[in-house]
Amino acid sequence: MLQKNPLFTRFFSQYGMLFILILLCIFFSIMTLSTQHPEGEKAGRILFSELKARDQNSSILIVSKPSREDEAFSDTLSKLLKEAGYQSLEIVKGDPASVKLSLEKLAHDNTHIDLIATTSNYAPAVSRIRENLPSLSNIAVLTPKSSKWPTFLLTDNLMNVANQIVVIAIIAVGMTMVIITAGIDLSVGSLIALSAVIVTWLIGKMGGAGASHFNMLVCSLAAIMLCGCIGAFSGFMITRFRIPPFIATLGMMQVASGFAYIISRGKPIYDVPDTFVWLGRGKSPILSLPWAVLLMIVIYAIAHIIMTRATLGRHIYAVGGNPEAARLSGVRVNRILLFVYITCGAMAGLGGIVTSSQLKSGAPTYGLMYELYVIASVVVGGTSLSGGEGKILGTLIGAFIIAVIQNGMNLTNVESYTQKVVLGFVILGAVLLDMLKKRGWRRRKKTT
Repeated sequence: MLQKNPLFTRFFSQYGMLFILILLCIFFSIMTLSTQHPEGEKAGRILFSELKARDQNSSILIVSKPSREDEAFSDTLSKLLKEAGYQSLEIVKGDPASVKLSLEKLAHDNTHIDLIATTSNYAPAVSRIRENLPSLSNIAVLTPKSSKWPTFLLTDNLMNVANQIVVIAIIAVGMTMVIITAGIDLSVGSLIALSAVIVTWLIGKMGGAGASHFNMLVCSLAAIMLCGCIGAFSGFMITRFRIPPFIATLGMMQVASGFAYIISRGKPIYDVPDTFVWLGRGKSPILSLPWAVLLMIVIYAIAHIIMTRATLGRHIYAVGGNPEAARLSGVRVNRILLFVYITCGAMAGLGGIVTSSQLKSGAPTYGLMYELYVIASVVVGGTSLSGGEGKILGTLIGAFIIAVIQNGMNLTNVESYTQKVVLGFVILGAVLLDMLKKRGWRRRKKTT
């Protein structure tokens, strides 16, 4: 079958996971198709486009709730109307009781109003208040035009997916290299917690809430280096004493977790500056992407170049494919193994920095079960647990597949217990595909 369809086999091998990701996005887009009511500045701009055709002498009353989104709506709409030449504007902000008092006052003063502009979610309350005021009961209440659009494809939701997966995706870079060498690293979840605790603890010692940007950078680098050293120790145990990677990293998982609890005394650490959230929550000027997402993209670009263009990448594949043959070919196998475990530890440390920045704290409970999600992303992305095969960009696709499935199930109100069952079968399915693919290759080799 493989010989009869070589193009299909090559396409599925190289782009199968990307095709699955696209199918998942299409599926959840269809499942979450609903009426979308615009909010914030977007709502103000949409309603302005409907109002600008009216007479500029019209008297418009803008009503909004005391919330950030509604205030952005009213501020944007009033600004655009004034710039367009509308002079007669009234703005009312507040809860229904406050709005009622304001409308009663306007009615009592015989203030002329041609129409009321408000948001879709506040329109029912405003309409009820208007109906109880005879002088205002015939005034039209206008809202921004709604549209049909998948909730899954909303910009905020897509950014949420990227933000949720960024830590797992960053760590998965190092894990991909480890698994390509036929290894495994179970300590990454605990290293997230240790890194988060170390960086916040050090910041507390170097000024706390008043720490400078330089001090925060030094503390972050120290936490990443510590996690890299722990990765180096795991690699040393594996290469020097031939301890199986599963056992060596399982032991370091407990050690890292224990140190995190000892240093933090089992409690979260909050003594960090407000600017510490810059990496985890801040947005860059490039397409308004979060800084953490931009960092993830840069890391994947560098890792992709290393694995596809550099000698180091070829050596990593060689060690995973056949370590003895690689050694006889002049590859320093032990150094390569040390490198991948150090990289994996450092990436976990960086993931801990991002996590602590997102949550503005450090706690020994961070990173719980993350090692499983990281490994799942790598395996779903096409990296073989047997070693010697895998792609960095495939891991990124695998991470997004996991994130899209989780996000889609949340949007479709699938309970958390069922989500675990689904994700478990996704991981099993990815491993099964890997095994079937290898068997298919073996059969093809035998026939040739």
